[in-house]
Amino acid sequence: MTIDATVPNVARMYDYYLGGYHNFAADREAAEKILAIFPDTPAAARTNRRFMQRAVRHLGDAGIRQFLDIGAGLPTQGNVHEHTGGRVVYVDNDPVAVAQARTLVEGDQRVSVALADLRDPEALLADPHVAGHLDLAEPVAILLVSILHFIPDEADPWGLIARLRDATAPGSHLVVSHLTLDGVDAAPAAQGQQVYRQTNAPIVPRSRDAILRLFDGYELLDPGLVWIGDWRPDPGEDQVSHGYGAVGVHH
Repeated sequence: MTIDATVPNVARMYDYYLGGYHNFAADREAAEKILAIFPDTPAAARTNRRFMQRAVRHLGDAGIRQFLDIGAGLPTQGNVHEHTGGRVVYVDNDPVAVAQARTLVEGDQRVSVALADLRDPEALLADPHVAGHLDLAEPVAILLVSILHFIPDEADPWGLIARLRDATAPGSHLVVSHLTLDGVDAAPAAQGQQVYRQTNAPIVPRSRDAILRLFDGYELLDPGLVWIGDWRPDPGEDQVSHGYGAVGVHH
């Protein structure tokens, strides 16, 4: 595959925020523009990652052994497969990110990587990298890391999640870790949107209330819907004021 290193990629920008090196100059340039607008973005990325690590351990303790990780970025240090003894499928809709991810996890039998899109849940679940790696007749944890920033309202993100929920086995879980722009000034938010429009996945801001609607049909597990900084696995974790995470289960 020919890699176009001139178009910024959101997964590689996320890797850059986390201190990784699976990124190109165009990714770093776009990431630095975002940092000039939102200086706490790396702290938010780290807090997002730690919330998901905590959630994965929580679900492992509850007996969940299968994880469908949609939009987590590249499977670099600290990602889901390092925190579970189960099986993990990473999903991305960008072929370059998928090619990079497959190289990073090559030889790890716990992990597969699918080129698929949340906008077509049925096709996503039928993808051979998903259906061939996970037993979808058994409960699965669906992990969403800020992916809904890239699904516009006209694509009906709430309906997409409902279809994914209805297609998975009883006892499956939905985990959302998502930054919002609630309380952020309109001018900086507009600047940030402009930067993301230059990437492979333009951003669509979501409010806290809009994300909460995703959990219709799920029972929220303790502690339910929380600000990310309030559900911390370790003392001294980075604090951010504009993100939250939650875990829900359907029966």
